[in-house]
Amino acid sequence: MNKRRIGILVLLLLSLVAVLYFLHFYNIAPIPKAILQAAHWLFIASLILFAIARRSLTTWILVSMVIGIGIGLDFPAFAQNLRFLSQIFLRMVKTIIAPILFATLVVGIAGHSNLKQVGRMGWKSILYFEIVTTLALAIGLIAINISQAGVGITIPEGFNQELPETKPQSWQEVILHIFPENFVKSVYNGDVLPIVVFSVIFGISLALLTEEKRKPLLKFSESLAETMFKFTNIIMHFAPFGVGAAIAVTVGHLGIGVLASLLKLLITLYVALFVFLVVVLFTIASIIRIPIKQFIKAISEPVSIAFATTSSESALPIAMENMEKFGVPRKIVSFVLPTGYTFNLDGTTLYLSLASVFVAQAAGIHMSIGQQAMMGLTLMLTSKGVAGVPRASLVILLGTAASFGLPLWPIMAILGIDELMDMARTSVNVIGNTLASCVIARWEGEFDDEKAMAFKAD
Repeated sequence: MNKRRIGILVLLLLSLVAVLYFLHFYNIAPIPKAILQAAHWLFIASLILFAIARRSLTTWILVSMVIGIGIGLDFPAFAQNLRFLSQIFLRMVKTIIAPILFATLVVGIAGHSNLKQVGRMGWKSILYFEIVTTLALAIGLIAINISQAGVGITIPEGFNQELPETKPQSWQEVILHIFPENFVKSVYNGDVLPIVVFSVIFGISLALLTEEKRKPLLKFSESLAETMFKFTNIIMHFAPFGVGAAIAVTVGHLGIGVLASLLKLLITLYVALFVFLVVVLFTIASIIRIPIKQFIKAISEPVSIAFATTSSESALPIAMENMEKFGVPRKIVSFVLPTGYTFNLDGTTLYLSLASVFVAQAAGIHMSIGQQAMMGLTLMLTSKGVAGVPRASLVILLGTAASFGLPLWPIMAILGIDELMDMARTSVNVIGNTLASCVIARWEGEFDDEKAMAFKAD
């Protein structure tokens, strides 16, 4: 059976499943559960056939997410046993982060000996990051003030969950965290930014050596970079299992009932993030003349992985590789992407501004626009460095709520659906950072339009 026929079969089965669920949920013609399950597993089987025909890793990742949803809904107890698969995938990805960052940054800096460009990329990146995250903050505040999602909310039964411990950081501690105390310790802890700082200084130091002394370390770094990209390709073949398992665990844990009372908040976040993507990021991509269709192909894999695992870090290696294939030079990719994971958290910033006002609304506390903006800016500053840590933004939200005199009980409600919210905001973080690398490459006059137009997903 060819791809066209399988595609038609998938669409027909999807239509059938949609009609059956519509008839069932609106009590037009109640459908037995066994028939509903049979229908959507038949649809999943057709998706598997489609993935086999396409032979694309991206397709397999997307299909595995649908399979994960099916397992989570129909076999929630079994789904919890699959957590180890997603953990294996995340562990393997984390082993790549430090060596790939170190090698690519050292080659990018020492291989060209253009030290002025490093400083130039630094201030351009920070300027761009702060402008975009401020726009994300504004959209989050506007969205929650329009929807008023927190007004009249009460905690439903089952949301009396234990909140994570708060460890508020001062601005001095935030800055101190940027600089590595011990490189090996930073690698062990998975702290991306200290690794970047060490690698940049190491690369500059290597560039200052004579050609004779620089050459051996440079060749080693080049070989290490290429090896780690091959390492990434091997691990990505396990991605469908890890991603599918992560989705199954999440859906099996949450179920459908948890969405009822907080659906308005969830919809507000997803709509706000979509508006941010279209109004801000799409506009930026158009201004710098990025081929949108090819860009979507380039980010589909890393965004899918980030969505399922709720960790930006898990998507970093494949995002770096795809952006380089898309036409962004390696020296820019290896600098902008990891730096953006600390300073350019678009999705997280939007979520925090929205969630903080939701807490005030739920508690019946009126906050002026000025107070909301001040709280949002505080959240934006204290959120630096939370990328790569699933649901770490909750800790930031707790600390800020306490410092502004807001009650913590609404955050307990948010905790119930935080995994679903984390999926969306983490995906937007990845999209924002991949686009940022394109922006800086274009700004530096080094974006390769031919490679971008010719991009093909593996």
